[in-house]
Amino acid sequence: MDLGIRGRTAFVAASSRGLGRAIAEALAAEGVRVAMCARTEEIVGVAASVAAAHGVDTLGIVADVSVPADVDRAIAEATAQFGGIDILVTNAGGPPAGPFEQHTPEAWRAATALTLDSVVNLCRAVLPGMKARRWGRILNVTSIAVKQPVDGLILSNSLRAAVTGFARTLANEVAPFGITVNNLLPGYTRTERLVELASGIAQRTGNA
Repeated sequence: MDLGIRGRTAFVAASSRGLGRAIAEALAAEGVRVAMCARTEEIVGVAASVAAAHGVDTLGIVADVSVPADVDRAIAEATAQFGGIDILVTNAGGPPAGPFEQHTPEAWRAATALTLDSVVNLCRAVLPGMKARRWGRILNVTSIAVKQPVDGLILSNSLRAAVTGFARTLANEVAPFGITVNNLLPGYTRTERLVELASGIAQRTGNA
């Protein structure tokens, strides 16, 4: 299927593995240049593999999306390499599981930086260029938990719901500039994150 985005440039956060990498691969298969970021050096090799597999230019950037300075640097590097970001895919690993009373104020602040602030900061970094070109696509990888909260994931349930409210409001504000904002709500997918959560549940319930 030709999605009509060949020749565009995408930035995919947290794309060294899991859903982020799968999205980067799918975009590359459509002929899109892809800037990929993750917290470890592994992303450099992953980006090279995606380029070799699909014959498009890629860029691997080591950055932590929960750190605002890293977000600004990563978008600046991608923009310098490709001339602008047309498609933004926000994504990040999920915050820790556990009941409400287990999570300290510090845990809430870290989860907010990872799950909500990263989306806000990535959007803030790319929107000026998208507005100038009067075209842009923003996709936020959230979770089915925004429709039905998952027991034991109070950090994720709370903050992904906040992303939904942010995205809906932003979509109305930027629509006149030819920019769309949508959320992706993946269900249970066998990623490293899901295996980790399932193992934790099994240990807590004695069903390992």
